[in-house]
Amino acid sequence: MTRPRKVKLVEVGPRDGLQNEPRPVAAEVKIALIHRLADAGLPVVEVGSFVSPKRVPQMADSAAVCRAIRRIPGTAYPALVPNRQGLEAALDCGVREIAVFIAASEGFSRRNLGCSIAESLERIAPVAEAARAHGLTLRGYLSCVIVCPYDGPTDPGRVADLAEHLERLGCAELSLGDTIGAGTADAVRRLIRKVADRVPRERVAMHFHDTYGQGVANVLASLEEGIAVFDSAVAGLGGCPFAAGATGNVATEDVLTLLDGLGIETGVDLRQVAETGAWICEQLGRPNASRAGRALTAARE
Repeated sequence: MTRPRKVKLVEVGPRDGLQNEPRPVAAEVKIALIHRLADAGLPVVEVGSFVSPKRVPQMADSAAVCRAIRRIPGTAYPALVPNRQGLEAALDCGVREIAVFIAASEGFSRRNLGCSIAESLERIAPVAEAARAHGLTLRGYLSCVIVCPYDGPTDPGRVADLAEHLERLGCAELSLGDTIGAGTADAVRRLIRKVADRVPRERVAMHFHDTYGQGVANVLASLEEGIAVFDSAVAGLGGCPFAAGATGNVATEDVLTLLDGLGIETGVDLRQVAETGAWICEQLGRPNASRAGRALTAARE
């Protein structure tokens, strides 16, 4: 399998990255973060989530953020939507790209979504139908594709089945999430090959967390399997409010360093992203989880 010459990065820091922060993050900070990331050339910047504010309080101001952001033509600003109510709220804010989400394991589905996998599919079906009717771009998130914190290893065949189901619902892109960061390169390769039997590789994105320090290695393994879309978060922001011990997403700066070294085009300014990573960590009062980001910031100083 030939590595792609060009890769699309989906920046999830403002949503998946901030949703697990222990302290409130002001809307003004979120808006500035989105602007900085888009200005750095990231083609997709996930801006918020229209979920219950009781379950994910950090996303309670997503409507205000979506209304306030400055949009660059050609840049996508998707939001996560769990149900029809969330979809209507997203539409009211001018959102044109949405994502729906399910889990690949029963244990995570019941703890995260409060229902079985089958019930979650029934729940998102009308959202997908309405999104298509409104001409929205639809993405599907599938979590715990390698290991579940409650059920253990996930059957790749189940992931393939669910990925195919999401594609039939109209998802133009399927993000396969290693939610607790337990994946290894071989497990990632096996998963991609299984899913690719059912869904074209060009529709598959990979979403890695870096709990065990394998995020960049797993990106490389995915590249070697022909995957050309990756989710990442500036400064390695993130975690998962429903998976204890899961650390942040693979850092955008670290992924860009890998891609730049391989001569793969992204259109993203690595130094500008690194500066944004240092800035947001100052705002949050937390250390920068990106090794490349720390090194670039230190070198500049």
